[in-house]
Amino acid sequence: MTVPDAHATLGWHHVYSGKVRDLYEHPQHPTLMLVVASDRVSAFDHVLEPGIPGKGALLTQLTRWWFDRLAVPNHLAVVDPDGPALPEVPAELADRAMLVRRLDMLPIECVVRGYLTGSGWAEYQASGTVCGIPLPAGLRDGDRLPEPLYTPAFKAPLGEHDENITFERSVELVGDAAATQLRDASLAIFSAASAIAAERGVLLADTKFEFGTDPAAGVLTLADEVLTSDSSRYWDAALYAAGGPSRMDSFDKQIVRDWLAANWNKQGEPPALPPEIVERTAARYRELIDRLCA
Repeated sequence: MTVPDAHATLGWHHVYSGKVRDLYEHPQHPTLMLVVASDRVSAFDHVLEPGIPGKGALLTQLTRWWFDRLAVPNHLAVVDPDGPALPEVPAELADRAMLVRRLDMLPIECVVRGYLTGSGWAEYQASGTVCGIPLPAGLRDGDRLPEPLYTPAFKAPLGEHDENITFERSVELVGDAAATQLRDASLAIFSAASAIAAERGVLLADTKFEFGTDPAAGVLTLADEVLTSDSSRYWDAALYAAGGPSRMDSFDKQIVRDWLAANWNKQGEPPALPPEIVERTAARYRELIDRLCA
C-alpha cells in the first residue's frame, strides 16, 4: 500500500495509513493534522486493486458539504485572525485532504440505523433483535425501523474487528456523561441529515460517526469522514417506494462486494477488480454527490 509524498519541504510527515486514509503531522503545528482520503477501496478486510478513480476527492467533498450543514462542532481547522497562519496543504492533495484539529478521540463508533438491513437483518432473523435491542416481529429486510436505533461499537485496535456493544458498556468505557452525549448527538445528526437527504430524493438507511473532545475546550467534536458513501448506506427514495429487487441498491461500493463475493473464496489475496466494476462503482459515488450537492 503506497502513500502520496506529502512534500517534506512543506513540513508534513506521514504518520499513519489505514485501509483508505492517510494521516500526516507537522512539527511546527502540533495541534493540527492532515487527513487524506485516498482512492483505495477495501472489502472483506482487504485493500483491493485497482482503486476507484476520484473516490478520495468525492468523499472529501461530501464530508465538507455535510459539515457546512450540520449545526455541531467539527474538527476542521479554521483561520484564527489573532493566531498563527495555517500550514500549507500540498497542492496535489488539496482536493482530498482536510486540515483538522487534533482531538482526544473517543473509542466508540457511533452507529445509527434507520432501516433494518445488513448485519442488523441477519441478527433479527436469528433472534428478533439488532445489537441485542428487541424489535417487533414480522419486519422484512429493508423495512424502516419504528425509530432510529443507536448501536455503538467499540473501536478495536488496528487490524482487529470493531465490537458491537450495549449502551451500558459504552458508559463503562467513557463514562455516563460522554456516552449520553455521544448517543444524543448521533441521533440528532442522523435525524437532521435524513431530512436533508429526503429533500433530495435519497434515503439515509444507516451511518456511523466518530467523535473526539477538543483538548483545550473539552467540547464534543464531530471528526473523521461524515455521512459519506463509505460510512453510510444511502438508497434512492423513488426506487425504494416502488419496491422490487433494486429498491435497496446503495450509492457505495456494494458493486465491489457483490463481485468479490461471486469471484473469490476469501482465501489468499483477492483478485484484481475488472475495469467495468471499477467504473460502475465510481459512477455510484459520483451519482450520490450529484443527487445531494446539486
